[in-house]
Amino acid sequence: MSKALRSCRVAVNALSRPSGSSASAVRLVPRFTTHHSRRSFSSSPSPRNDYQQQSTSSIASHPSSDSARIVKHLENVFSPLQFPPELANRIMTHASHKDAIISHNARLSFIGRRVLKTYLLLYIHSSPALLPAHDYDLIIERALNTYVLGQHVAPKWGLGRVLKWAPVNISPKLESVGDDYSRMDPKLSHSVGLYKVMGTSVEAVVGGIFYQYGGAVAHRLFHTRILPNILLPG
Repeated sequence: MSKALRSCRVAVNALSRPSGSSASAVRLVPRFTTHHSRRSFSSSPSPRNDYQQQSTSSIASHPSSDSARIVKHLENVFSPLQFPPELANRIMTHASHKDAIISHNARLSFIGRRVLKTYLLLYIHSSPALLPAHDYDLIIERALNTYVLGQHVAPKWGLGRVLKWAPVNISPKLESVGDDYSRMDPKLSHSVGLYKVMGTSVEAVVGGIFYQYGGAVAHRLFHTRILPNILLPG
């Protein structure tokens, strides 16, 4: 077994350990009984090297302090996955930020959202609690709403601490927050659009991991780090 394949399997197993986060206190979708089919990850694809092979000039375009801080944060949250600096910066850079001229997370969030939809459809379709009256489109619209991801998933990952974003509605209250948007008041977060931006970052994380490590790792991420925070009893 190759070293890269062993590394990918370790990543899958490590992501199966929940981060200790509890479900959000918001009624989103009908209750479904968790149902996991047994599957082997022995055929998981090896991690891609595309971002590791980016030119040094592209990576150097981002401030080194920002890159190191973002990489460290993502690797701590999603240990033992490794994030090349270019990928980490792309994941956490919103299109409104000045560094978006270099790269931003729009494409990764596009990929990530479709990956999330696919995995959620597979999950609810395999649930024994599924009834003919359940509306797939409505469930997905509510559970994977970008604002919901930004409010109930992103804070569990601490994405506000490393988010690169330029608020459109400038408020004096933002001055006390600095670059750590996790300290922002919930009401202010909603009014300035922070939940929308952080939800996009959640989608970009999924898209980045799917691109870098493949579907097996992204699927485990969905079941252990996202699903518990968007599906509630009731």
